[in-house]
Amino acid sequence: MDSHPGTQELLEIARSIALEAGALAKRRRSEGVEVAASKSSPEDVVTHADREAEALIRQRLAEVRPRDGFFGEESGAERGTSGLTWVVDPIDGTVNFLYGIPQWAISIAVVEGEPEPTTWRALAGCVFAPATDEVFTATAGGGAFRNGEAIAASPASDLSQALVATGFSYSADRRGQQAAVVSGLITRVRDIRRIGSAALDLCYVGAGRVDAYYERGLNPWDMAAGALVAAEAGARVTGWNGAPAGREFLLAGAPGIVEGLEKVLREQFPLRGELA
Repeated sequence: MDSHPGTQELLEIARSIALEAGALAKRRRSEGVEVAASKSSPEDVVTHADREAEALIRQRLAEVRPRDGFFGEESGAERGTSGLTWVVDPIDGTVNFLYGIPQWAISIAVVEGEPEPTTWRALAGCVFAPATDEVFTATAGGGAFRNGEAIAASPASDLSQALVATGFSYSADRRGQQAAVVSGLITRVRDIRRIGSAALDLCYVGAGRVDAYYERGLNPWDMAAGALVAAEAGARVTGWNGAPAGREFLLAGAPGIVEGLEKVLREQFPLRGELA
């Protein structure tokens, strides 16, 4: 196995490539967005900009880290020989991007081990939101930052006063189930937010803009960089019953409310353990 570079070096690679890809995507947004295809459902779209941005990211990483693996939303996985894998969402929040809503981002993380959230060790990550010109970064053990300034998760300790973010599936049936969960939760917290980008939801937890965020069915690229930002900012990031966060369940939030919020969510989710 190759010796790994330092996390700051890895972060600088992620950051510089995210900025370049973000500039490309922003330019394409100003030129007009075209839907290239649907994926899991007619609502789950991919634009030409998604594909173009991922191709750029993949090319740049191959130039500077040719022995690393790659796992991207649009072009799939490719194993490497270094023990490191770059986990990439070229545009997280594609529907926001399509409609001109500013909450979309480029997410790039590098992880050690298999590209599976429940087993990997995230080393560095960058989430760049071109429409708002915000760059969220983190390294393992090195803290989390927004545009170079340290950020910290909310100190919230009262669940009834917590602002909680979540997301919804592209499957109509699962959206109905998730809406039922929100219906049972909304009277137990201050309010609910649905931002439309998991990467930014997690960064907003890290920045204290929301007190917590939960979702089921996330893909590795949805959470890789953002979960590291949230954790390094002092948020607790977990799955059910203290298991590692992953596709089955992710909850990130102020440490003082996570346990209580998970308890409420366990009461509300009708199909915990089943993901259609």
